[in-house]
Amino acid sequence: MQFCTPTRQKRRWTHTEYTFVSLSKKQKRAPASKSKRPRNLERVTSTFQTLMAEINSEPLLSREQDEEPPQEQDDVVASGGEETTTTRIASLDVFRGLCVFLMMLVDYGGSFFPIIAHSPWHGVHLADFVMPFFLFVAGVSLALVYKKVSDRVDATQKALIKALKLFFLGVILQGGYLHGITSLTYGVDIERIRWMGILQRISIGYIVAALCEIWLPCQRWKGVGIFRNYSRHWYIAGALLVVYLGLTYCLYVPDWQFEILTPMSSSLPTNSSVVYNLTCSTRGDLGPACNAAGMIDRYVLGIGHLYTKPGYRNLKECQISSNGQVAEDLPSWCHAPFDPEGILSSLTAAVTCIIGLQYGHILAKLQDHKERLHNWLIFSFSLLGLGLFLAFVGIPVNKPLFTISYMLVTSASAGITFSALYILVDIYGYRYLTCPLECMGKHALSIFILVSSNLAVIAIQGFYWKTPENNIVSVHINGYFSLSTLILRYFAKPNHPAMKYGKPNDYELLSCSTGSLDCNTFTTLLMLQSLVLSFT
Repeated sequence: MQFCTPTRQKRRWTHTEYTFVSLSKKQKRAPASKSKRPRNLERVTSTFQTLMAEINSEPLLSREQDEEPPQEQDDVVASGGEETTTTRIASLDVFRGLCVFLMMLVDYGGSFFPIIAHSPWHGVHLADFVMPFFLFVAGVSLALVYKKVSDRVDATQKALIKALKLFFLGVILQGGYLHGITSLTYGVDIERIRWMGILQRISIGYIVAALCEIWLPCQRWKGVGIFRNYSRHWYIAGALLVVYLGLTYCLYVPDWQFEILTPMSSSLPTNSSVVYNLTCSTRGDLGPACNAAGMIDRYVLGIGHLYTKPGYRNLKECQISSNGQVAEDLPSWCHAPFDPEGILSSLTAAVTCIIGLQYGHILAKLQDHKERLHNWLIFSFSLLGLGLFLAFVGIPVNKPLFTISYMLVTSASAGITFSALYILVDIYGYRYLTCPLECMGKHALSIFILVSSNLAVIAIQGFYWKTPENNIVSVHINGYFSLSTLILRYFAKPNHPAMKYGKPNDYELLSCSTGSLDCNTFTTLLMLQSLVLSFT
């Protein structure tokens, strides 16, 4: 059977249509004999089956090449205004819940166990891992949320709006607007508001990583490793680190002074002020007094908008005397404000979010569990080794300055922790063990707001008997201090430093340096006391 080319017809016929038309015409013109009909039918049937197989097979192959296999994603996919609900990654929620749990643990347990509280300056404690963990998981989620973006402008607008919401929410929660659980008032002086904080830092890292993911997508090189496909992300991270190193070690820090209105010494009237002078005139100093990060914050944000209770006040150089007076040889920088979530340190914090972004790319692109874990663990231990090497050669692990060694060590720790949770939850399916953390992870922002603002405690405190002082919170606090004072008077020496204000000081109370009671025993008594009071 001979087939004519479709160009001879008035319109373009498909192979199947032309076969039947040509056959019908030939059958009308010259009917075949009975002996030839079976052969013609067999030929037509075989030809039809061959053509249909070719027609059906070619489009399927093209779809398989163009479309990626279905992949697990987190929350929603931002595709230019359209949001598609997808399957959540359980280990991501568990990791986020772990961050919230660690935050509450170090906030409420740090006063009892200083070893888990923030390190005063150099070094790293358990509390110093919380912030990098939050930044890491934000980067991982961004790789899934912005996996497919059709409208970059619209996705950018949504990311900017979300970042601004987080930033201003952080200003309300940590800017001094709320006055704590001991006061039913609120409000803050604009000249004294704190602009930077935890949510503000997360918003900065979030928007940097989101812009990288939206405007610098995968270059789709074939046969190249997954990290090289996002080489432009690493260029951005490298540029941020170069700027950080240049400003930290090359920026000149002159002598400076500051004034405080409420001095720590009780011998001065409360309405007086004291001016402190600090001599710096140096470059590359990583101490509390003369570092470049603090100078940038003082010039850009203003010294009145910085954190007034920095962690380095817990250093030995800044300890207050036993009678509550300021020691004469106390350094001036012990009184100086300093923001651990400042501008310069936000550059390396954004790099932490970009590193989490690369872990999310592995989660989105690779489907095999072994391949995911292989890439995660190699990347994590490489970062850990590099961070420890930098700490060995002289770049300290410092959370307030968010040094590069600190960023690498904590990012590696986050990657190793996430890999362990992925094995436990997503591979072996032990979700019943981590169900509370998963629930906390799904409502991480709400829990953070309740913890940081003490809204639940303030709400309970609003119900009182006859006078505002007779509320549950005040009774609990007074009972805590009364019982602590009773324990101190019984076990400790009369000149114990924790008794300098008439109320126990948690940090010095746990030091047990001058008391007659063993520190572990004393800590156990205080833990039992808090446990009893929590149920009363």
